[in-house]
Amino acid sequence: MDREPIVRSFGGTGDGPGRPGRDPQTGTLADRVAALLDTEVRRAAKAGTSHDWTLSYVELADGTRLFVKSQSRGPEPAGALAAEARGLEWLGRCFGSPVLQPLGWDERLLVLPLVEQDEPTPAAAERLGRQLAGTHLTGADAFGADWPGYIGPLPLDNTPARHWPRFYAEQRLRPYLRQALDQGALTPTDARAIERVVDSVEELGGEPEPPARIHGDLWSGNVLWRSRDAVLIDPAAHGGHREADLAMLALFGLPHLDRVRDAYNEVAPLSAGWRGRVALHQLHPLLVHVCLFGAAYRTTALEAARTAFRST
Repeated sequence: MDREPIVRSFGGTGDGPGRPGRDPQTGTLADRVAALLDTEVRRAAKAGTSHDWTLSYVELADGTRLFVKSQSRGPEPAGALAAEARGLEWLGRCFGSPVLQPLGWDERLLVLPLVEQDEPTPAAAERLGRQLAGTHLTGADAFGADWPGYIGPLPLDNTPARHWPRFYAEQRLRPYLRQALDQGALTPTDARAIERVVDSVEELGGEPEPPARIHGDLWSGNVLWRSRDAVLIDPAAHGGHREADLAMLALFGLPHLDRVRDAYNEVAPLSAGWRGRVALHQLHPLLVHVCLFGAAYRTTALEAARTAFRST
């Protein structure tokens, strides 16, 4: 759910060299990465910020370049980086997974390979569609996950559940509707319109499906294109409904989305009526955006709620 632009270049003198053996919770960023990876770091350079964490580029002694997300060393880490790392590792256990794998992590630091990006191509999009289908089909033990979740900086209730409509209504929609209302980003009238959908997920959700292994925050900014494929980053991974990932890819637009979806359907055909449920699945990330960015997303969230309810 990172909305700030990230520059994908490396530069700056940064922290200077870091060496293994230092406490990963103290010292410069270079020292902390060196201790975490048990290798020498030549330099680290800050690239910007996103939500509650700092984004940096790190160069190892052998010239390898890495991407690092770090959290300020306050009294208690929020847990978002640990949740992201666990989600990446869980998604990466699928054969042919397109998810980028962490090189090291703790509660305040997440180290990833630096992705050299390229222009998206139809062939890369088709490969992504097949890989995403395979990831979803790997499945999950339940809706939710075994670790506390986050979507961006916001907590995400991952308490395992067996019944998707109730899980989606009570753990994905209602908490963010309540928060948006409390923040004043939605009015009581707005909330009532959205509550009609929350109360009707059972009727709106289509035929029951088993838990899929989903990315959970699959907007286009979390798809990094390379010359022959794409990799996925920044998940809010959990057992969920597979239509949620595809709906979110459509929410902010993705190059060659039709190619992704067609290739997906060849491997794991979507259930009848899926087009009528896109707005239902988009309502969760839109409510999260209302909570994070205020009333700028109010109109879009309300329109999604009206569209979802009209699909009955």
